[in-house]
Amino acid sequence: MPLHYTYTPSPLGDLLLAGQGETLSFIGFPEGKARMRHQDVWLPDDKAFREAKQQLRAYFAGELLQFDLPLAPVGTPFQQQVWQALQSIPYGQTRSYGDIAAQVGKPLASRAVGAANGRNPLPIVIPCHRVIGASGSLTGFGGGLEAKSLLLRLEQRHAPFRLES
Repeated sequence: MPLHYTYTPSPLGDLLLAGQGETLSFIGFPEGKARMRHQDVWLPDDKAFREAKQQLRAYFAGELLQFDLPLAPVGTPFQQQVWQALQSIPYGQTRSYGDIAAQVGKPLASRAVGAANGRNPLPIVIPCHRVIGASGSLTGFGGGLEAKSLLLRLEQRHAPFRLES
């Protein structure tokens, strides 16, 4: 069954949304090393992914803290495990690659976590932008470091107040 696709505007430029039915398989950036355009065999459908478009608009407006969408990312079992861990990082917070490696039970695998993070087919919704270097520095991001910085600043600006314990 061929994938359907559409584009939706965002502060990062037009994002590619692709998948089957309302289930997202890909979000593509307009810029950066993970720049992605639709493939010729995919079917254009401007009416596709209405809920995803609505949630992305709300996210960029600072009104949505967590996505609730049907997702179908394709990857290895380890990649799937990392992507699941990424979804547990709270809005407005960050974790290091080492933190995620420890969370998935492979504390020495921070480089492998970085590689899995870089292959995330659903950036923003699976928040790989919330993973930073151990020193707190911004490190690689498929949409480019400027996009990563924009997403983190957006979340920090709209994150709910929380007391540190």
